[in-house]
Amino acid sequence: MPWHPPSTGSTVWCTWLPRSRSRGTRRSAATAAGVSRVVHVSSPSVAHAGHALAGVGAEPADPDAAHGEYARTKAEAELLALSRAGEGLALVAIRPHLVWGPGDTQLIARVVDRARRGRLPLLNGGTALIDSTYVDNAASGIVAALDRVDDVSGRAYVLTNGEPRPVGDLLAGICRASGVAPPRFSVPAGLARAAGGLVERVWAVRPGEDEPPMTRFLAEQLSTAHWFDQTEIRRDLRWTPSVSIDEGLRRLARA
Repeated sequence: MPWHPPSTGSTVWCTWLPRSRSRGTRRSAATAAGVSRVVHVSSPSVAHAGHALAGVGAEPADPDAAHGEYARTKAEAELLALSRAGEGLALVAIRPHLVWGPGDTQLIARVVDRARRGRLPLLNGGTALIDSTYVDNAASGIVAALDRVDDVSGRAYVLTNGEPRPVGDLLAGICRASGVAPPRFSVPAGLARAAGGLVERVWAVRPGEDEPPMTRFLAEQLSTAHWFDQTEIRRDLRWTPSVSIDEGLRRLARA
């Protein structure tokens, strides 16, 4: 889905296409509309094969190794988009990681709902270090990418606050800011992954009324380090985040 900022000849493009429809990215509407500058909004999951990502940059997207249909289709879309850079397009891929903030109906709403129902475990004690991105920083980073796209065309960058924290601490902060008790019980990550795989198979046959309480992907995200080196994106885009994690949590509490 494209978003056109006020300046002409530019666009921010975000895609999530089923595997069978990935050809849609090749037939980019940007070219037909005469757009020459594109920011493709991707995801760090395009290069996450389930192992820890500690202090790495934007590693190459790999649809074959990516876990889950979302990650695979995002990886395919990013590769297709980047292949167009230089064909009359200045194009950069930005991968915001775990974007959250007041009014968020995805990460925040799910964390709070699971915590309220006692269905938000800590895996291995919640010690895995993870990065996240406050929503204002995600927006300003994407705008910075658009401003600098002519100089960084063909590149991919992971965008975060650059403040890795233990996942248990981040979940506790979100819960307290939202007025619910933080998670207090822990289960082994291996057990959670096995349970997630079992739940996925059950849900495939007899889907529940809401999301599965655990999936293999969720278990990986809650138990595996994923934080990223922000040196290149801050240097190349001349951008720094303006809202810290602590300030973001205060804003969340006030919302």
